[in-house]
Amino acid sequence: MFELPEYIIVARQFNELVRGRVIGQGSLGNSPHKFVWYNRTPDEFADLTRGKSVGEAHARGRWLFVPLEPGYVLLFGECGGKILYHAPDAALPLKYHLWLRFADGSALTATTQMWGAFELYEKGQELERQYVRDMRPTPVEPAFTPAYFDGLIESLARAEKRSVKGLLTQEQLIPGLGNSIAQDILFRARLHPRHPIDALSTEQRLALYRAIQETTQQVIDQGGRYDEVDLLGKAGRYVRLMDSRSAGRPCPACGTTVAKIQYLGGACYFCPQCQV
Repeated sequence: MFELPEYIIVARQFNELVRGRVIGQGSLGNSPHKFVWYNRTPDEFADLTRGKSVGEAHARGRWLFVPLEPGYVLLFGECGGKILYHAPDAALPLKYHLWLRFADGSALTATTQMWGAFELYEKGQELERQYVRDMRPTPVEPAFTPAYFDGLIESLARAEKRSVKGLLTQEQLIPGLGNSIAQDILFRARLHPRHPIDALSTEQRLALYRAIQETTQQVIDQGGRYDEVDLLGKAGRYVRLMDSRSAGRPCPACGTTVAKIQYLGGACYFCPQCQV
């Protein structure tokens, strides 16, 4: 599942490889999938994309915004799979859920293995899409300051009981983060996944804030996580500290055996000694 770092990387590659290309033909794919969400019929998508020029892409949270000029924005969201650029005459995947062929013969395909949204909006209407509308600041934006983060915790703690894992992974309270990157954030902050947010000390809040920013930036700097690929099909170099391969092995900090629990709809990997 793409998280914020991977979408930032893909947006940059869009602007390097695809920006300015003219669409000759667009298709909503050749492999039906009940968990792929479209907002256009195949005929509408083909008609509306034909002749459009790809503008400057950007990412927010777990969403990628690609202007198709004039007048439209192609939105990729919450995707688990691959978005790939194909040079002219390169072979395409056998199955895909979106395909754009450009006038120079190059192409773009998007395929999801879990779920995802591939939607085309009139410019401006994409901002009204659920999960995009009223999106909170993301960890890479200037508004995501220690003061903002402290205020977010205070407001959530007053409303209901919530753990630090819930803060990182539920309801996109911090847009762009998911269960995968959350494991390393909590390890760096030395916090147990079940630690209540209303019990965080001032020092723990600051440690969590720094871990969010540092982990997100490290994943970006290393081209994404090792089990995700970029627009050219290249795997990232970021190897997670805490994941399925860590369970039962020594903690990289203290040597204690890494534990695994099921919590809030997914597996958690943590050090029982370091994370409290």
